[in-house]
Amino acid sequence: MTDPKIPVTEDELHAYVDNELPAERRGDVEAWLAARPEDAARVQSWRAMAEMLHARYDSVLDEPVPKRLELEQLSRPPRRWIYGAVAAALVAFVAGGGAGWIAHGAAATPSVFQSFTVEALDAHRLYVVEVRHPVEVPGAERAHLQQWLTRRCGWTVYAPELDSAGLKLVGGRLLPGPAGPASFLMYEGPSGERFTVYSAKVTVETTQMRYAAQGRDSAMFWAEKGVGFVVSGSGDRDRLTQIAKLVYDLSEKLGG
Repeated sequence: MTDPKIPVTEDELHAYVDNELPAERRGDVEAWLAARPEDAARVQSWRAMAEMLHARYDSVLDEPVPKRLELEQLSRPPRRWIYGAVAAALVAFVAGGGAGWIAHGAAATPSVFQSFTVEALDAHRLYVVEVRHPVEVPGAERAHLQQWLTRRCGWTVYAPELDSAGLKLVGGRLLPGPAGPASFLMYEGPSGERFTVYSAKVTVETTQMRYAAQGRDSAMFWAEKGVGFVVSGSGDRDRLTQIAKLVYDLSEKLGG
């Protein structure tokens, strides 16, 4: 194949991986990749990552809704039912924490803790499977991302460096939260594992970590200065605790 006359863009490479590329450009992209081993290697890594993410999370999309929950949905307002139905599936709620993580102020009530954590886990599942558009602002624009989210959310949003945990910032996006805007940050490890940091206004105060597990995903919740935080990731509780503690400690330093 000859090199295409029209250069292949980054978006076209992603579309090629996602099988969304127009048929008339497919040959051009394949010729481009054949002549450029580095681009071909990147495309292969994206395809491998997509396959890994779909293998892990697609089964959740296929799970049937229990009949009892369908009946509850008919008798309750939609938003409230979503909280109740998904929160009922959270199989573990225990106080977490460690040295230096001392609870102060009022503890999070189960309803606030559950509904807030469910919001974060829903966002986590929705976006970690995305390859082309997992975030609105890429991690390379960290300063802009922090300024934008801070301005829109109304509190200081930090995207801490998590290199010591083997994670790089993928980027972030603005989401609707329980009572206003929410900040959503995504991090990724070398093997493709993804962790997210969700924050939004909340009416409780507790710097004591609370743990929740739902299926193969788990989350750590804490709240202070009127803002709640949830770090979500895989079901490996030790790994999640390490990352949540690092986010907590770095945010405290930056906020100080």
